[in-house]
Formats: sequence, structure tokens, C-alpha cells
Amino acid sequence: MKFDELLTKVRNLASKTDVSDHNFLAVQVNISGKESGVFYVEVKDSKINVEPYEYNDRNCAITISLADFNKLLDGKLDPILAFGTGKLKVDGDVGKALEFSKLLK
Repeated sequence: MKFDELLTKVRNLASKTDVSDHNFLAVQVNISGKESGVFYVEVKDSKINVEPYEYNDRNCAITISLADFNKLLDGKLDPILAFGTGKLKVDGDVGKALEFSKLLK
């Protein structure tokens, strides 16, 4: 899988996600490794946006490899386990990162 394919997958998942009970969440996702890239997921006014840019006023930023993020999306990698083993790094509010992981399910 390439970064652009991952971004499309995240957008498709986002379009099916109910965010009506979320006020505001802004998470930047830094994909590390050979297929690196950056995108953000923003929940605002009961809408979700996924864009391939950095987000300066984010709640947190997560850094993860493309393969591991894809496993998270597919439910094959637990986000807490990924964080505990160093596969997932969080810069900022860890609680918001956990909230973001719940949106992915």
C-alpha cells in the first residue's frame, strides 16, 4: 500500500463515521518509513475532514509506520499495545489520541 492509497482508505472510513457526539478533535498523523507522509483528521461542527497537510493547532500528533497504521485501521493492531511497544508515538494529548483511535473502529 502506498501513502495515497492509505489516505483514500482513511477518507472512506471517515465518510462512514458518526461524529455527531464529538465537539472538536484535531489529530495529525505522521506516517514514517519508506512510504512516509502527513495528513490530519479534524472533527469540527459534527463533520470530519481528512486532508494531506500538517495541522498546527492540533490536539496531538501521532507517528506510526504505514503498515502499522493500516493494521490499526483493519483492527489487527491494538492502539494501546502499539503505544506501549513503541510502534505508535504520541506528541500532545494522549487522551485525544485514544479518542481518535476509537473513531477508527
